[in-house]
Amino acid sequence: MINLSKIPSPCYVMEEELLRRNLQLIRSVKDRTGVNIILAFKAFALWKSFPIIREYIGQSTASSVAEAQLAFEEMGSQAHTYAPSYTDDEFPVLLNYSSYITFNSLSQFERFYPQVKSSGKPVKCGLRINPEFSVVETDLYNPSAPGSRLGVTADKLSDKLPEGITGLHIHNLCENNSYALEETLKVVESKFGHLFPQIEWLNLGGGHLMTHKDYNIEHLIGLLKDLKSRYPHLEIILEPGSAFAWQTGPLVSTVTDIVENHGVKTAMLNVSFACHMPDCLEMPYKPVIRGAYQEAVAGKPTYRMGGNSCLSGDFMGDWSFDEPLKVGDRIVFEDMIHYTIVKTTMFNGVSHPSIGLWTKDNEFVLYRQFGYEDYKNRMC
Repeated sequence: MINLSKIPSPCYVMEEELLRRNLQLIRSVKDRTGVNIILAFKAFALWKSFPIIREYIGQSTASSVAEAQLAFEEMGSQAHTYAPSYTDDEFPVLLNYSSYITFNSLSQFERFYPQVKSSGKPVKCGLRINPEFSVVETDLYNPSAPGSRLGVTADKLSDKLPEGITGLHIHNLCENNSYALEETLKVVESKFGHLFPQIEWLNLGGGHLMTHKDYNIEHLIGLLKDLKSRYPHLEIILEPGSAFAWQTGPLVSTVTDIVENHGVKTAMLNVSFACHMPDCLEMPYKPVIRGAYQEAVAGKPTYRMGGNSCLSGDFMGDWSFDEPLKVGDRIVFEDMIHYTIVKTTMFNGVSHPSIGLWTKDNEFVLYRQFGYEDYKNRMC
């Protein structure tokens, strides 16, 4: 358990033991099924932890030049790259840092494949397909919503893939279970299965939340083994993000004031939902606070949590506590490592949380503190 007295506030704190637990499970799925599981940087890119991750998983997926370069420099391997579109300036750089490049559209493939071919580099090219099926309920996170800009639908493809396409890439899940994957595979095979004999690899994308306590790992393993048995020539790839950092550490914050308006008490914090926990407002979802009741409890001290930006909607509530909160109390938001650090902003110039690791030896290692120069340098 983290010793909060050793943690600066605010601070994201990743727990090494919890990270290793997730990594051990992910590697066991990889080993038992023979599929390739890689880390998606869009959910987690805390590169100072990569020496730990490389003990279990050695590759990653990138969606930009910056992520591809990070994969090459810090993961020590070339990236599996996909972006909704590439530019003339970026593509030659991506070629240097990528082993796989997936194109979002036929027009992008036609435009950039000649560079791949003429480069002589052993880069495998793929096409993202859109099965027009998804179990994702929040439209903001649904890549298969009607009219989606992501991926090629079946009606745009003939019975013959373009020369140079060696793989297909599907991504239509978002922190889903193995049964959602099972339904997806049924649709994908019905619409695109006739193309599988023409390809060498099939990327099943991310959204496989296999480290969730309720995820049926044996069902996932059975699905993947069955898929491999039907298409033994295919390399099967999964690229989860959240699963790597799921429940691996909190965001530690401090109460800076208590304000009351028409009977509503708000605990003002030195962190922001808008800046530091954006998915809480976007998804939306209500995070767990350590030691608090998740819902308001009659008769107990109850508070909204107020962020420190000037955005009016930078708050959430309500949580109840056994004792009244006071200035200086620590508020610990659980599970704040994935899709937080990678999405934070410096809106309002609010203090950006530090980042650190609570080691398996019960020591705190400060990875990074942020200050005025970080804000100033982004503003030019």
